[in-house]
Amino acid sequence: MEEEQLDYVLVPLGLLVFGTYHVWLLITILRYPIRTVVGLNAQSRRQWALSMMTDPLKNGVLAVQTIRNNIMASTLLATTAITLSSLIGVFVSTSSNSGNTASRLVYGNKTAFLSSIKYFAILLCFLVAFLLNVQSIRYYAHVSFLATVPTWKGQKDYIEYVARNLNRGSYFWSLGLRAFYLSFPLFLWIFGPIPMFVCCCIMSCVLYFLDTSTSFTRHLHTNSLKGVAYDDVESVGQPS
Repeated sequence: MEEEQLDYVLVPLGLLVFGTYHVWLLITILRYPIRTVVGLNAQSRRQWALSMMTDPLKNGVLAVQTIRNNIMASTLLATTAITLSSLIGVFVSTSSNSGNTASRLVYGNKTAFLSSIKYFAILLCFLVAFLLNVQSIRYYAHVSFLATVPTWKGQKDYIEYVARNLNRGSYFWSLGLRAFYLSFPLFLWIFGPIPMFVCCCIMSCVLYFLDTSTSFTRHLHTNSLKGVAYDDVESVGQPS
């Protein structure tokens, strides 16, 4: 295979590996949520919302502080994403007329058109990460008001609504973090399609161990929340 054709084979193949893993992860989250860390965390956040809103006047400060910490995490990622997007835009505009000394490190297609596509892909990745984290901040800020409404004490339907919004904020944060993960192979694509393909394969394997839960974790999670969950649901269903 010629050097210029490697980008047309390895880059789509690497993105296919990365995308296939996330399709499998999405199906597993929807069908067997307890087998994934995302599903376990969603159940924990729901239980946390139930326990906090059983007594908003007592737990309001703790709830707001916890949500504020999540807002700070989303703000940090959003700020990082928009800053990197700006730096990439400035770098592309200033290096458009520079020499091709750096192209000696690249084993693959070295045309200016493909180089522009590489930088545009990284820029688009960070912009998507920025938008996802902004949506996460939006949901967290909304939940910070909903979780401290004392008139919703004892109303299970409203508490479930708050828990859903809390999980949506976390889902957007997770998606923004996935966009950061995708930026690593896209960045290595600058140095050629081979590092990009290898990074996609390695990152998919690493994310598998980070995203899946072990039998010990599932057993510990189920036993720790099973007894508390039914008691909280019964107490929430009783009128105040």
